[in-house]
Amino acid sequence: MSRLFMFEKPLGMRDTLPGLYETKHKVRHVIGDVMKKWGYQFIETPALEYYETVGAASAILENQLFKLLDQQGHTLVLRPDMTSPIARVAASKMLKEITPLRLAYSANVYRAQQREGGRPAEFEQIGVECIGDHTISADGEGIALLISSLEESGLKNFQISVGHIGFVKEFFADILGTEDRVNALTTFLYEKNYVGYREHVKQLPLSSIDKQRLLDFLSLRGGEEVIEAANALLENGKGRNALDNLKQLWETLADYGQVGDRVKFDLSLVSHMSYYTGILFEVYADQVGFPIASGGRYDHLLSKFGKDTGATGFAIRLDRLIEALGTIEAREPVECILFSAERRKEAYELAFEKRSSGIKVVLQDINGVENLDASTELYEEVTMLVGKAGKESSL
Repeated sequence: MSRLFMFEKPLGMRDTLPGLYETKHKVRHVIGDVMKKWGYQFIETPALEYYETVGAASAILENQLFKLLDQQGHTLVLRPDMTSPIARVAASKMLKEITPLRLAYSANVYRAQQREGGRPAEFEQIGVECIGDHTISADGEGIALLISSLEESGLKNFQISVGHIGFVKEFFADILGTEDRVNALTTFLYEKNYVGYREHVKQLPLSSIDKQRLLDFLSLRGGEEVIEAANALLENGKGRNALDNLKQLWETLADYGQVGDRVKFDLSLVSHMSYYTGILFEVYADQVGFPIASGGRYDHLLSKFGKDTGATGFAIRLDRLIEALGTIEAREPVECILFSAERRKEAYELAFEKRSSGIKVVLQDINGVENLDASTELYEEVTMLVGKAGKESSL
């Protein structure tokens, strides 16, 4: 093992400098306010969870979990997502209250990286979970809230792709017959390897009609007309209930005024989160090569914590959203008061007065400044209180 340099960080970890920090703070605050207006309440969960509970339920790959042992020998994980911890809290402490629950969060999650590839191992998500509601209205609310949150953050050019994991599984199972074949073909979709998908389909021992159905499946993208096209590919009614869900969702979003350019169907959409059971979605924006947000329905996750109920939610990746926004907050105006020992009390009083009126002020002993020009060029205004009382100047 090579010796680490003093400035090295663990693989995938990042520092957040002031400009980016302020941008994240502003965006987080704006989105949080939107979520509160929709009736969602913020909660926090521990960064550390038990591997056997949240770690096992999270659907994050084993090799992406950060693990450690506590003093009792239990295996712990740094939370790899927020949905599973919130499901734990809801099932154990909150579902005796009035349901459905509408919960929100803003927190860092941790996923280990095997090699340096520009992907962070720690990143912040802000999102919501609606727990205890099986209706399509809840799915529609989630997508409409997501759109409102992104628009309020200042994002203009984005699109939501909506699919249904139940439709994909039933459609594939009806044609392919075995779970292994279904999983193999689904992997191509997750990787968005459509060339590989087509080549794989051509090699399958299926009739030419079934092969064509699988190939036509890739074209199921667009507006409401996609549902009719998908129905034409079905046999034996497998997948029809899922399409009915999507039709209801489209009508729900139309009532919100949120269909058209913002929302499109993509029935080939799948997720690495294995707990999704129904409608799922991803958000794409200009200049960003990965989804900036995602979500969906997970009706069986809470049963792992002893409570069988429906749920849906979404998470926004703050780092990717800020990349899509394309701007970093400028440094807020700050004044500086330079003082010598003789006028220290006067400087303190002046700073107190300015801060009380809402002005940001830095107090700096002049003896601690090596290069006066370089040290003061960042400040909007510099006041010098040096030497005998009565000598005051602004740079």
